[in-house]
Amino acid sequence: MSERKGSSPESPRILVVNAGSESVKLSVIDGTDRLVAEKHLGPPDTLFAEQLKEFLDEVGVIDIVGHRVVHGGSMFTTATEITPKVRDELNQLNSLAPLHNPPALVAIDAIQNLLSKVRQIACFDTGFHVGLLPRAFTYAIPAEWNLRWGIRKYGFHGLSCAWSLNRAAQILGRPREKLRLVVCHLGGGASATAISDGKSVDTTMGFTPVEGLVMATRSGDFDPGALLWVLTQGLSVEEVSLAIEHRSGLLGLSGGGSDDMKKLLDARAIGDERAALAIEVYLHRLRAKVAAMIAAIEGIDALVFTGGVGENSAVIRAEATDGMRWLGVKVDNQKNKSVMDDDADISTLGASVRTLVVHSREDLQIAKECRQLLLM
Repeated sequence: MSERKGSSPESPRILVVNAGSESVKLSVIDGTDRLVAEKHLGPPDTLFAEQLKEFLDEVGVIDIVGHRVVHGGSMFTTATEITPKVRDELNQLNSLAPLHNPPALVAIDAIQNLLSKVRQIACFDTGFHVGLLPRAFTYAIPAEWNLRWGIRKYGFHGLSCAWSLNRAAQILGRPREKLRLVVCHLGGGASATAISDGKSVDTTMGFTPVEGLVMATRSGDFDPGALLWVLTQGLSVEEVSLAIEHRSGLLGLSGGGSDDMKKLLDARAIGDERAALAIEVYLHRLRAKVAAMIAAIEGIDALVFTGGVGENSAVIRAEATDGMRWLGVKVDNQKNKSVMDDDADISTLGASVRTLVVHSREDLQIAKECRQLLLM
């Protein structure tokens, strides 16, 4: 396979790799942020390298590769060029995000084999939250646990939050440093993040991406006392881990019915009580966590919905915000139902808190961070 040499240092073509446990999304972004090509590949398994090679042969020149890496731990707080040493250090973080980090490493290794002379950069979902104050990131656990193992809140969905912050500032016509936002990234994983002065102040995900909101198959907040009790009933750590990562959340609440919000809404409409309960719990937790995030920043200028559910479900946006009217959140039903591919302000005229729908573009955020690193 021929090497792909740089097209222009001032306008690099960037391959963005977003690797998950079930699929890998590839995007090629040019120097003007134009999406040149994209493709969803299957899971990063034995066929991945062959699929990747076919895609690279189709798209031509690649100057730099940017990877979404979910967990950077305390070692990685900004975009970082991937050297053999960095690759080894990333491998040490696999246990903190077992569903997310290992696939990213598979993709990194596959691209190294195919494009050995092209620089690769890791961009971290935890990076946006690096400025959290101790009062927000410290757990009330024995101090030596933090010293020995670094058990603290890291926060995730940072790339999506950074993109949402910039887009909200553009939509509202206000400096990002002057906005108080709560960004609700609602997808397979879900989180709410409080942002003030352009920085993350608090967020619902914690040491791992399991904490916080109800998610597709992840439990979110779960009493550790109950977790300990379950472990005394004969289940292994592996079985419990499988349950809270893959069999909980919407899937667990619906009795195994589905982890897909659209299917659950359809099931609720025909009287499925388990689906109705799953949605009710999901919304209850979401409203409560949004209120907590607002308390952390002492007010709110705009509520942002993003992620697959946040962008595509007018019903969830409407039902979530119906319970937030006391906060000044008021959504125009017609605007809400009319959201398509463009970002939108769906607030009613005169609402004291604006409600926005922002389509998550982690690919463009990663491309931006790659360019910034190149200029350093």
